[in-house]
Amino acid sequence: MDLTRYRSLEHAILLDVRQPDEYEKGHVPGARSVPLQKLRDFSLEVTDRKTPLFVYCLSGGRSARAVRALRGVGYTDV
Repeated sequence: MDLTRYRSLEHAILLDVRQPDEYEKGHVPGARSVPLQKLRDFSLEVTDRKTPLFVYCLSGGRSARAVRALRGVGYTDV
């Protein structure tokens, strides 16, 4: 994840796809907690599919799945 690029983009969204208890134990400032199983709700909320999205988790597995899912519903900058 490139935090410098994330911070340079005005409308970018940073998604933490870990479980809520993991998020509560510590997260990147400004990150939104969107557990992997809640991505559908997020995609209904953020309808501009060109919104830059940055995704992270603990080790990369969940974020990789989230990236595939978000691209699968039309997000172009994940």
